[in-house]
Amino acid sequence: MTDMTDEALITIEGLSKRFGTRTVLDRVGVHFEKGGVTALVGPSGCGKSTLLRCINGLERFDEGRIRVGALELGPRSTGAAENEAKRTMHAIRLVVGMVFQQYGLFAHMTALANVMEAPVHVRRQSPREARERATALLDRVGLSHRRDAFPRELSGGEQQRVAIARALAMDPTALLLDEPTSALDPERKAEVIGLLGTLAKDGTTMILVTHEPSVVRGVASRAILLRDGRIVADGTPADVLDGPRRTA
Repeated sequence: MTDMTDEALITIEGLSKRFGTRTVLDRVGVHFEKGGVTALVGPSGCGKSTLLRCINGLERFDEGRIRVGALELGPRSTGAAENEAKRTMHAIRLVVGMVFQQYGLFAHMTALANVMEAPVHVRRQSPREARERATALLDRVGLSHRRDAFPRELSGGEQQRVAIARALAMDPTALLLDEPTSALDPERKAEVIGLLGTLAKDGTTMILVTHEPSVVRGVASRAILLRDGRIVADGTPADVLDGPRRTA
């Protein structure tokens, strides 16, 4: 496990999360630096996706602290403290983008409208500004020719790339991706890995959950192995994937 630094973009201290009597995250402490690409790996049920969702405020936790820049989120609370926590979670979601395994696109909207939606209705951008930005992002992910297509008309890989463009439209300081390639066939998977590699070269901060060694080796500069809710290895992808503590 790496030491905490004041330079970290995201810092997690003593994070514990329980579902009933089951401890999913057990006093996790880790930091993520700006511009880094970190893969969270480990067996199913080890806490990878839960950690990602805690960072984005989609899951409340029982103990510990999460800091994203100047924003700090604590454990479950009540009353005025809970209202303040909700405001902090909203602020974190404005700066930390989330890309889900099942894409989560609005079925009744075109690719362009999906990418425009949050900037217009959350950031209050003008439709013209949002459209220009969305058009540029769809071009960046190689889908400018599919801007008017609805999700049902897009392949899985195309939908995932639209979802990534949608997250980038909010100009996040970090991008969280939960199993971004798991539902894709080999060709579509290669498309998304290529896009993530380009984003990594551009300096996009990313934390991604994956079971795919090809994603870890091809995109990440760092890998963290979780087991039973704890970090058991933290290093380069080669060290973690090929080391003695490797898991499937």
